[in-house]
Amino acid sequence: MPSTSPVALFVFNRADNTRRTLRALLANTLAPQTDLYVFSDGGRDDRSWTAVNEVRALLRTTAEEVARTQALRSMTIVERPVNFYLERNIIEGIAEVFRHHDTVIVLEDDIVTAPYFLQFMNDAFRLYRNDQSVMHVSGFTRIEPDTRETTYFTPFMAGWGWGTWRDRWQQHFHHYQSRAEALADLTDEDLRALEYGGVFPCLKNLDRNPIPWDLCWGIAIHRARGLCLYPSKTLVRNIGLTSGTHFHLSLPLSRLIQRYEYDREPYSQPIPLNYQQPAADPAIERQMQAALTDWGIRYTWLGRLLRRMART
Repeated sequence: MPSTSPVALFVFNRADNTRRTLRALLANTLAPQTDLYVFSDGGRDDRSWTAVNEVRALLRTTAEEVARTQALRSMTIVERPVNFYLERNIIEGIAEVFRHHDTVIVLEDDIVTAPYFLQFMNDAFRLYRNDQSVMHVSGFTRIEPDTRETTYFTPFMAGWGWGTWRDRWQQHFHHYQSRAEALADLTDEDLRALEYGGVFPCLKNLDRNPIPWDLCWGIAIHRARGLCLYPSKTLVRNIGLTSGTHFHLSLPLSRLIQRYEYDREPYSQPIPLNYQQPAADPAIERQMQAALTDWGIRYTWLGRLLRRMART
């Protein structure tokens, strides 16, 4: 049987989310054939170190279970001695995995996967391994396109349960250090395309320090005129959305003011893959633009009222 892709899981201080992410991963059909690398970031202060150590205790318990039950082929835990921050942890972790493997599947600590997620990712890696225009494979989809095909292509990169090949990443990824560096040689048309005509203002994040890794990867894919492969139904659910909302509220209160249009239960059946000539579809791009508007957040009447009050 062909070798399966390893998984790189990046965790910090959320034990409950990490537990759910791990349980879903272990329930994948290809889990017993999969090597898992977990990169545990260090704390920033005494309080965060307490939470980090709780996560690490969970990881060690899970590793003991894996060794006993062979739920995974292997589980390697890398404990950062200090706080690397998300960008450095992910970038250096991917580099470490690519020292030993040709592909990688990347999860963060709030990504719950469906049972056939690993199967889909590995099938996609094999099917498109020689097609350099396909740079990124996602298990998550923001849209469910009206098509008979089980997969589709788009230039848009989603970082919730994704993977890539070593040659694509090493050739194209660069962690930009400034807005000027990131946008060098890009035209106004390029900027409009990256932000889907302005409805998805991701480029404002170029002013953050460090610049988010996923924005850098998305720009790299655009520069290379690459494409991303998606399933027509999501195989991933992000369980950490409410901790990143505009209002940072508890889950019950958050649901009173907003919802994420693309927050769906993962599809629980296999998704068969057949080779399609990689190409962007204008109809898909229009649907993606609509889904990305306001970052996919749809507000209730109370949420709209609170937004108006916040702006005054």
